[in-house]
Amino acid sequence: MDGYQFLLLLAAYLAGLIAIGWYFSKRQISVTDFWLAGREIGTVGVGFSAAASWLTAGALLAVIGFYMLLGMGSIWGFVAPNIIALLIIALLVGKIKHLPAITQPELLEQRYSSAIRAPVAFIITIVMILFAVADIKGFVFVLEVFYGISPIYAALIVAIAVSVYVTLGGLSAVVWTDVIQFVFLSTFTIVMAVLAVSVATSGGIQDISVSELFIDVPGSWWNPLSIGIPMVLIFIFTIIPGWMTELDPWQRVWAAKDAKSARSGMVLGAFLVAIVFAACAVIAIGLNAIYPDIAAAGFPMGMAQAEPALLVFIVSNFSPTIVALSAICLAAAAMSCADTFATSGGSCLSRDIYQRYIKPDATMKEMLVVNRISILIVVASATIGSFFITSIMEAIHIATFIASASYFFPLMGGLYWRRATKQGALAGLAIGAVAQIGLVAIDLIKTAPMAPPYLETVHPILINHGIIVGMLLSAVAFFGVSFATKPSSDVNLAPFFKDIAEKLTQKNEQKVDELSPEYVKFLVNLDEKITGERAHLHLNIETSTTLNWTKFIDNLKSL
Repeated sequence: MDGYQFLLLLAAYLAGLIAIGWYFSKRQISVTDFWLAGREIGTVGVGFSAAASWLTAGALLAVIGFYMLLGMGSIWGFVAPNIIALLIIALLVGKIKHLPAITQPELLEQRYSSAIRAPVAFIITIVMILFAVADIKGFVFVLEVFYGISPIYAALIVAIAVSVYVTLGGLSAVVWTDVIQFVFLSTFTIVMAVLAVSVATSGGIQDISVSELFIDVPGSWWNPLSIGIPMVLIFIFTIIPGWMTELDPWQRVWAAKDAKSARSGMVLGAFLVAIVFAACAVIAIGLNAIYPDIAAAGFPMGMAQAEPALLVFIVSNFSPTIVALSAICLAAAAMSCADTFATSGGSCLSRDIYQRYIKPDATMKEMLVVNRISILIVVASATIGSFFITSIMEAIHIATFIASASYFFPLMGGLYWRRATKQGALAGLAIGAVAQIGLVAIDLIKTAPMAPPYLETVHPILINHGIIVGMLLSAVAFFGVSFATKPSSDVNLAPFFKDIAEKLTQKNEQKVDELSPEYVKFLVNLDEKITGERAHLHLNIETSTTLNWTKFIDNLKSL
């Protein structure tokens, strides 16, 4: 099939995204501008970006496939956790928003110790790379079915495009390109839902009405508990923890101009995600009528045909122009997620590893360069990984399980449990991460092709790569070691607990004579910028001699 229409549309689409990145690159003054969009994002930006960043092309095709074979019972493996996690984050906004951090590793250093920052940053980077792998893999799948394009070229299209506009504009570019990409994606799914139902009821497949199409769907298809309550609970308690503590939605909370915008944005994001997944359910009903043999094959045997069913439907029924437009919309889905994970992973490499440990005295200009290089590293790693990981949903779930088993308890425990200690956090992080990565490796190595997962055959508790065991080990280590060690100091607890902050402030309170010449002179050199609920203070310092910046930083660190 001729792919020139697609390439022309893709070039125009990418030009628009790069223009957005270029526009925001001219507005960056600080690291906060690059990683948190200057903390100026409103409800619409937060909501559309939160929705777009969790709707990858490959995952959408997999969701439609699961709907076709398992019905509403399949929502607990991907659909429901997406929506619930965003709503939980909306509830946590009041706690998250006021914390003085740009990344979660930075936040955990404030809560516990500098010893935990690098390990958390490393694990989050791995998780973000795995998520990005799924995005690139999904787009590769689309172009293989539509045009027979080699996987390496499809992967490079996503990698190069995302690298260019994200490295230019940072999170601002990500948020506003996400808005455009979500419009493309949601329009595509809704139009495909209408077309799938239309073709299924047009007489070419079945001579039935639209109402009859939905009435004929088996009653068990609509049952959200058809997979059994135990499986529902397993998915809830193993997937949602990883997604509610995912770095990228937290960064959108920090980037919001105020708590109201962040909270409303997360709720809006959950609503928008629900709309897309509802359209996917309608698509699945239509495709089941068009391709009845797929549903008859059952799960898991029918998944090989169910996952690409929408792509086959598009190629078989529509003109090259419609196919090209569909490819662009699915490219938007892939890029809207890949850019998010590249930004989140890059922020860990740049701010939490390079600036914190390698070169603390790096200038702002140097850090803007390192920021862009860090994003390129994440994108390149994900591109390479996409050639070795075969299953899209598998990559998503493995990343999620590593997150749930490693830093869920140290992060959420640190926010709400003042008895949590740095030793407990390190123990929970290390034991959970090592155990879960080890279980995943054993499961992948010992599972034969087309066979049930190896660990699942050993014992039911080891379902989903043994995530239940991984989380239990992390929880026992976190709580057990925290109880056995000395409580955290008030300095570490103050940013997280209001009563301790007030006590510490009163203890060290100092009065300033606001009429003194020294104070007046100080104010002249202080620039204030109000953004939402925050006041950003920039102090201009002049010296009569060259400042030894490294010595200055070392002195600050020793305080």
